[in-house]
Amino acid sequence: MPKMPRYKVLLVDDHAVVRRGLRAVLEDELGDVEVNEAGTAKEGIESLRQDTPDALILDIGLPDRNGLDLLKSIRSEWPDLPVLVLSMFDESQYGVRMIKAGAAGYVTKASAPENFVAAVRKVLSGGRYISPKLAERLADNLSGHFDEEPYDVLSDREYQIFLMIASGKTVTEIADELCLSVKTVSTHRAHVLQKTSMKTNSELTHYAFFKKLVQ
Repeated sequence: MPKMPRYKVLLVDDHAVVRRGLRAVLEDELGDVEVNEAGTAKEGIESLRQDTPDALILDIGLPDRNGLDLLKSIRSEWPDLPVLVLSMFDESQYGVRMIKAGAAGYVTKASAPENFVAAVRKVLSGGRYISPKLAERLADNLSGHFDEEPYDVLSDREYQIFLMIASGKTVTEIADELCLSVKTVSTHRAHVLQKTSMKTNSELTHYAFFKKLVQ
């Protein structure tokens, strides 16, 4: 009878090369681990329902669903599953929102491999992995003692659409990507402009670039 692995980990990332690299790192560093992969949110959910792992490593930029939305669904169906967010986005973009939504940790893809492994070990042991920078921002956010940016007052959906607009996507493209109507996206865009006291997409884009929310 084959030996059962000590850990089971599910990687949800839309880039096969990234998944292969992460898998190799985990197998080298953790040894007794079974790593399964999914390239979309749908595949990730299907895999979770077939065999719940000990930890989920989740990308934010999935082709069929935003990682923030997916995380909320996962927390609802699997409340005890540790989720480590591994993203190309800097902590300032999604870090606080993902942790508040239930993530056990947040690591950027620019992190050194040893930091990634440390984060995985931490969440597998039941802990949380949060960088000092993100911890400080979380503490300030929760205490209310921080300089609020205009985007801090946006809902998660509004913030998501704000970043997509700032990245150059049209309302129609956003609607298609998020499976929303053009009217709904336009309404969210109007709320974003109102809450940030800006008037045009160009202003939103300039502001997002200035704050290094998009590249």
